Amino acid sequence: MNDKDHLIDLLIHDLSGPISVVATSAGNLLKKEDRYGPLTNRQRQALERILRNASRARSLLTELVEVYRSDEGLFDCRDFQVKDVLKDSIMDALEVGDPSLAGKLTMIEREDAFARTLEEHGIIVEYTGKYHDFPFFHDKRKIQLILKNLISNALKYRRERISISVSGDLNLTLSVIDDGPGIPEHEHEAVFKRFGYSKDKTGGGAGETSGLGFGLSCVKMLIDAMGGEITLQSREGAGTHFIVHVPPHKSTDKKEAGE
Repeated sequence: MNDKDHLIDLLIHDLSGPISVVATSAGNLLKKEDRYGPLTNRQRQALERILRNASRARSLLTELVEVYRSDEGLFDCRDFQVKDVLKDSIMDALEVGDPSLAGKLTMIEREDAFARTLEEHGIIVEYTGKYHDFPFFHDKRKIQLILKNLISNALKYRRERISISVSGDLNLTLSVIDDGPGIPEHEHEAVFKRFGYSKDKTGGGAGETSGLGFGLSCVKMLIDAMGGEITLQSREGAGTHFIVHVPPHKSTDKKEAGE
């Protein structure tokens, strides 16, 4: 094991443990008032904030590991249903961005009812092309991280609604649009640079981090490693539109690629 591999193992083992302890402890205090005692509104809000930020830290750790694996050419490729990954990505983003809606959606099993509830809350999901039902062959976890980051960004900056679309007949095309404040054209290049762009005036709540651009830099690195591309269409005051194109993995031996 080289030094870089050892560092990644340390990140996974030595950081994921404490993050899990923080999340579990805060969750127990919220859910087991009969055991630990009643909470005031301020205490409940503080614990919910701890849980949200623990979730962010856990997601960041996962992204760092996946970016490293991508740099090393490591992909866990297999066939998967894009609609299932999109649903999981939406839920991951909402767990931080809108926990109450995430809780409501957890109770919904039917696909049409799930989509209708999203639409009632300003989240529109559309499918064209074959990938609504046809499986896509690539690294499922990386596609989920890409979607989760783009959806989280849109939820953070939207005014009223976001639109998510899946299309393509060969390459997978993902589109995420928000109606937020937009990004000036001269700052587009900075969006995908690590810590290169931050909408300080609109991002983050009390006691929470605002957008630092790290998530989008991870998205760009993952997409580049997967042989895809991401484009940004935005101007100040007119919302933001991210478009992602990812080709299927070129492996000719799916069994070997999935191991």
